[in-house]
Amino acid sequence: SKRHGEQSVHIANVSAHGFMIDNNVVFEHGDRIELRLPVVGRIEAHLIWSVDGRAGFQFERVIRLPEFLALVEILTPKLR
Repeated sequence: SKRHGEQSVHIANVSAHGFMIDNNVVFEHGDRIELRLPVVGRIEAHLIWSVDGRAGFQFERVIRLPEFLALVEILTPKLR
């Protein structure tokens, strides 16, 4: 976000509509941020809820299914 500068966040889960972080220390309700995600590229989101260090963001646009599936493939840890 412009207000908070560049931050590192831990995305705990992601959907085609948004994501949750579990290490929120600076973002507040309504904050807008810009992310760079694999496959998807640059996407904006805004914070819609925050509880006990967790925060939920909604993407400004829905990620199309093929992009979302490719993103999940990249982000999912491989079990060996």
